[in-house]
Amino acid sequence: MHAESRARRRRPTGEPIEINKDLIAASSTPIVLAILSEEDSYGYAILQRVRELSGGRMEWTDGMLYPVLHRLERLGHVEARWEVAGSGRRRKYYGITSRGHARLAEERRQWQAVESTLRGIWRELSVPALANHPARA
Repeated sequence: MHAESRARRRRPTGEPIEINKDLIAASSTPIVLAILSEEDSYGYAILQRVRELSGGRMEWTDGMLYPVLHRLERLGHVEARWEVAGSGRRRKYYGITSRGHARLAEERRQWQAVESTLRGIWRELSVPALANHPARA
């Protein structure tokens, strides 16, 4: 797995774990759209906000963020514009569109259903949360 397609999480003990790239891909759209629903932002600030909102458990790279932003822009969920920062540096800002707000609402509905289902499964079946369980052949 390439470093740019990984996000890392830290367990309460500080031990880092890798998040499956399929889960990263699936969660990237609602995460980015939710951040942009707060306010327009640029790449580095979005990366910082992901880290902040996850309590440092998720660390995205620009190599995984920008393809997501470009895809969302192609789909009409975000719009991009260039602005000059106080430092004189040009930054590309992204803002969520009305279509993006609708996508975010649908993503939220779907993720709530998945999260509720998983909680019910783990509770009902008493599936342990230990990562060191031997796998069955």
